[in-house]
Amino acid sequence: MASITAKAGTKVNGSFAEVPFAVTDRTFIPRERYIDQSFFELENEKLWPHVWQMACRSEEIPNVGDFVEYWVAQYSVLIVRTNTDEIKAFQNQCRHRGTQLAEGCGTFRGGQIVCPFHAWRWHLDGSPSIPMYGHEGFEDRVMNPADLRLVECQVGTWAGCVFINMDLKAPPLLEFLRPVPENLDPLRLDAMRVNWWKGVRLKANWKLALEAFMEGWHLRGTHTQLTGDAGDAFPNPHDFQRSYPNGHQSLAKDPDADVKGTVKNNMGLGASSEAETAISFLRMLNEQLNSHVLAKDMHIAESLRSSPPGEFSKRFIDELYAWNAGAGIRLPDRDVIDRWGSQWSIFPNFKFHPLYGNSIAYRARPDSTEPGHCYFEMWSLTLYPEGYEPGKPEFGGEFALDDEDGWPLIARQDYINIERQQRGLRMPGLAATRLAKKYEDGIANSHVALDSYLAR
Repeated sequence: MASITAKAGTKVNGSFAEVPFAVTDRTFIPRERYIDQSFFELENEKLWPHVWQMACRSEEIPNVGDFVEYWVAQYSVLIVRTNTDEIKAFQNQCRHRGTQLAEGCGTFRGGQIVCPFHAWRWHLDGSPSIPMYGHEGFEDRVMNPADLRLVECQVGTWAGCVFINMDLKAPPLLEFLRPVPENLDPLRLDAMRVNWWKGVRLKANWKLALEAFMEGWHLRGTHTQLTGDAGDAFPNPHDFQRSYPNGHQSLAKDPDADVKGTVKNNMGLGASSEAETAISFLRMLNEQLNSHVLAKDMHIAESLRSSPPGEFSKRFIDELYAWNAGAGIRLPDRDVIDRWGSQWSIFPNFKFHPLYGNSIAYRARPDSTEPGHCYFEMWSLTLYPEGYEPGKPEFGGEFALDDEDGWPLIARQDYINIERQQRGLRMPGLAATRLAKKYEDGIANSHVALDSYLAR
């Protein structure tokens, strides 16, 4: 096995060897990156204050004055709608003695942000409401209005989400995201709205929670109900992947494959699958995940049960477009349906998996002072009839990983394995996880991008 550590100040295979437990071989990821306290604290110092991260859905703050608190590790940021066309973000701290200004979500009444400790006030744009309460007790030199402004973060919007970066010198959001938007924008993610949204606390490192969804070949071992009688002959549903700069990754079929075959494969179907097999597979996805195959899609599939052999796939797509058009829902143009079923991991902690005018999204972030815990969220997103989109989404709740009422089966299976992996990595026998270049290089790619932040 290649060396997995290096002396500080050296470079190995282009890696940042001054970083502790640096990735020096993309095939091996040192286990300490998931369990070591000092590495975790280095992430908190070097990564989260300097990287773009999805902070909230745009529809969470529909009205002027609405706010959402985004937290990650020890950091807290307030995302505020300042007017119909502007969103700002501020470090969540009073300029007096550092008190957090707000928690959770809500609305700043009267267009002012008020400190709960000494009632200092700011306008929604972060400027201080002069004079500050008790100003007469301060020396003039410490009450400069420019210095009393709330500390701003960068803000960017894409795909119906608000992203923030605490580093004002970081590149713009869309530059950081390349090439994800150019591939996903045609799928109309920006028009999707929340169908449901839930969270879970996992006893696992935040990276493990994301990496579980950065490859598709775990279906054979984790979600055996989806593989039927195929056993080891079940085709890897994601045998084509690409790694991109900035740590992003995609899982998809070869873009040169024909659209008809791609649609079938993205449904988990072989070329000779009959309608009953297809419907059974879709029903499992609907019942056991209920995210990117929804009840409206099952209604269409069930109506095609009598399709002639070999015609279900084409008829399903035709009827899918016809039904949605009749309901006032504009699906993506047909020339991009080869991207249905693709998966896009956005460094460092977010992911989209679109299908049939729907999508599932994931986010993971550290939520304690030690590396073995994280907060993981899932969103089910979908396109609604134009002009009838729902309003502000409601958080569906935080549920235990084995809560059968809170989580569908597929999610529970993944959560159990994520915690098992964290426990296993604490055993001394495995110095590093080993990755399949064909299927799992995106995981290595995210670690290399992480090292670029830690080396700064």
